[in-house]
Amino acid sequence: MSAVFSWARRATLVIGFIFLYAPIVILAVMSFNASRLVSVWGGFSTKWYAALLENEQLLHSAKISLAAALTSATISTLLGLLAAISLTRFGRFRTRFLFFGAVHAPLVLPEVVLGLALLTCFVAFGVGRGFITLVIGHVTLTMCFTTVAILAALRDSDPALEEAAMDLGATPFGAFVRVALPQIAPAIVTAYLLAFTLSLDDLVIASFATGPGATTLPMRIYSQVRLGVSPQINAISTLLLALVAVALGLAALVSSGRARRDGQVVTSLARAPDNAS
Repeated sequence: MSAVFSWARRATLVIGFIFLYAPIVILAVMSFNASRLVSVWGGFSTKWYAALLENEQLLHSAKISLAAALTSATISTLLGLLAAISLTRFGRFRTRFLFFGAVHAPLVLPEVVLGLALLTCFVAFGVGRGFITLVIGHVTLTMCFTTVAILAALRDSDPALEEAAMDLGATPFGAFVRVALPQIAPAIVTAYLLAFTLSLDDLVIASFATGPGATTLPMRIYSQVRLGVSPQINAISTLLLALVAVALGLAALVSSGRARRDGQVVTSLARAPDNAS
């Protein structure tokens, strides 16, 4: 009976992976299709990747998406770090609950509602939509994720180490930079990569926040797919998937490196009494 359950679990796992990743694999494979028809395999070819270099619209949208992702990820990571510091190092101030709810609200709000709220705000204040409003929208979306990641790392760090540094003459800011910041550096890198990935893939918020001349790559792909899927769309989508996979892989490497380093520290501390004796 246990063998049957084990086989069923493995079969369910395989089916789940096929359901999730088979469309992605098919998309990547069809990007190397020599035929112009995406439903007919015409042999292996990389000509559609070369044709991307001549597609100025897709290249321009890709540049806008990368610039917006880099800028918004930097800003949201910095704001997330400041928010996490406020929630962990300033005690229970009067508006702490309200601040905590405001920071985490985008986690539970539907993106359509958040995008509509941003659009209403831009119109009410007479702000012309473009690259700046796109960055503001992505920062609003991703800041909650960076705050959660950095907040968890700050809560795990030992504040006694900062207190010891201040007892030795360091200022509170200097103690945080020299003691706490190196401890949470992997979380900061992970938060940045997560914000970069979310901004790069976003379609809903960008549709509300951006304007003419600042069309992102997901918006360009969506507008062209409605007229029919072309091999160039498969190629640019595969490159986008590869970029996201690299970002997520780097985040996983940083997290695993931190866990391995923490394990080595714990092991050395456990062996210290034996060496002393």
